[in-house]
Amino acid sequence: IMASAGANGTDADLLNIASTAQGDIYYNNGGAIARLGAGTSGYFLKTQGSSANPVWAEMSGGDVVLVSESASGNGSNIIFSDVFTNTYTYYKATMGLYQSSSGYGYPRFRFQSSGTTELSSTAYSTSTSEWGMAHGNSSSNYSTYRHYHEDYGRLHSDQIGLSSGRISYYDFYFYEPTNASVSPVMKFTHTGYSDNTWIEPSTGGVIYNSGGSSYTGFRLMESNNATLYYTNFKLYGYK
Repeated sequence: IMASAGANGTDADLLNIASTAQGDIYYNNGGAIARLGAGTSGYFLKTQGSSANPVWAEMSGGDVVLVSESASGNGSNIIFSDVFTNTYTYYKATMGLYQSSSGYGYPRFRFQSSGTTELSSTAYSTSTSEWGMAHGNSSSNYSTYRHYHEDYGRLHSDQIGLSSGRISYYDFYFYEPTNASVSPVMKFTHTGYSDNTWIEPSTGGVIYNSGGSSYTGFRLMESNNATLYYTNFKLYGYK
């Protein structure tokens, strides 16, 4: 143990540090030994060159980053608050093995701003197209186009259920959700099975027309207050 402080920039100069805590880092700031307190969890120690002090910095993660994920779940909501930032231009979400406890349920969503403030005015416009074909019977098919103006955006143009034969898979995209100068747009694609006899893909888009604002998250929910079931939900950010 050193008995007294030494010259600036030497090991003995550590005695001049007033206090320490777990996770501290010590470095030479050019004139003395200085203390860098523990940074935010997940940050890395970044050098700024030979003539500057090190800092804690957030990982940029490259052009595509996994922002949030949930392996599985069930309930009346899937809530992703404060997941949209200015770091990324658009976001893609994937969701597998989606089912509803209601035989006539369908997933829908609302944007959030400033944390969990939900945007629920009747300003969501949804336009969808769907087509289906009976398994093994190419002559038994259909197509339909639907449009809605509601207080939520739809992620499906038809109903789904809870039986093992009625499972859906989704991809959906949010474009520039934090850009307050444009109305937020979401696009979805869906592939589902109906009672093991029909395959029914669909696609659609949603726009929220209620003035410019910055949107920070979203909430997925079921119609008819049904319980939703899902696996492998992942949200990616793209620069």
